[in-house]
Amino acid sequence: MATPYVTHRLGEVNSTQDEARRRASGDGAAETILVVADRQTSGRGRSGAAWVQAPRAMSASLSVHPPWEQGQWPLVPLAAGLAARRALREVCEVAPGLKWPNDLVLPTGKVGGILSEASGPVVVVGCGVNLWWPQPVDGAAALYEDDPGDGIAGDVAHAWADELLATLERPAGAWGLDEYRTACVTLGTEIVWEGGIGRGNGRGVAVDVASDGALVVAVGDGTIALRSGSVRSIRPASLPHLHPGDRGAESS
Repeated sequence: MATPYVTHRLGEVNSTQDEARRRASGDGAAETILVVADRQTSGRGRSGAAWVQAPRAMSASLSVHPPWEQGQWPLVPLAAGLAARRALREVCEVAPGLKWPNDLVLPTGKVGGILSEASGPVVVVGCGVNLWWPQPVDGAAALYEDDPGDGIAGDVAHAWADELLATLERPAGAWGLDEYRTACVTLGTEIVWEGGIGRGNGRGVAVDVASDGALVVAVGDGTIALRSGSVRSIRPASLPHLHPGDRGAESS
C-alpha cells in the first residue's frame, strides 16, 4: 500500500516544484504532498531549462522523504520516469519510451519529463506531461489529438504519485531497473555529450543502464559511465510505430 499523501489541486502557480516545497516545509505539513496545477507560469526542466507547457497538460510535484539511503537518491528521477510511463499506460493507454534519464517520448517527439530536487531530507519530484497540443514547439508532442478535458490531469497525477510511492517502498535494488532498460529508447543509439565531470565532450553508443542509474556508453575499446546531467544531446532513437487505434508503444 502506497504512503498516503495530501493533494492540493490549484488553477495556476509559478511552479509546482516551488509550491510543493513550500507546503512541505510549513508548520504541521504532511510528510507527503502532491501539488497538481492546471497551469505553471514559471515551470522549469532539468538543469534550469525552461519548460514550455501545452494548452492541456499535467503538471504535478510530489514532496517525499525517500526511505532509501541518500547515496541511492539519484535513482529517484529514473524511478519517477518509469512510474510516469506506468501511469500513462494505465490512464491514457499510452506507454511512452524513456529517453535517458527520464524524458517521456513518442515517435512524434517529447511528451513529458521529470525534475527531481533534493533539499535536506525532502525530495521534490516534478512530472510534466503534454496531454493536448495542436501546434507543439519543435521536438515536442502530445498524447491526444483532441482535447481530453481537464479531468484527466488529476487522474494521471494520482496514478503517477501512487506508482512512485509504491516503488520507493521497495528496496532501492528492486525499483525496476530491468523494466526501465526495456523501455529505454536511448540504449542501442549513438549519443553525443558535452561536459560532465572529467568527461569532456564525446560520442559513443549507449549500451546499458548501470545499477546506480548511470548510462553506460561504449567508446573505442572500452566503456564509460555518464550520469544525469552529463548528456547534452541524444540522437533520435528509432521508436516503435503506433498503428491507428493502438495508442501504446509497449516495450515491457
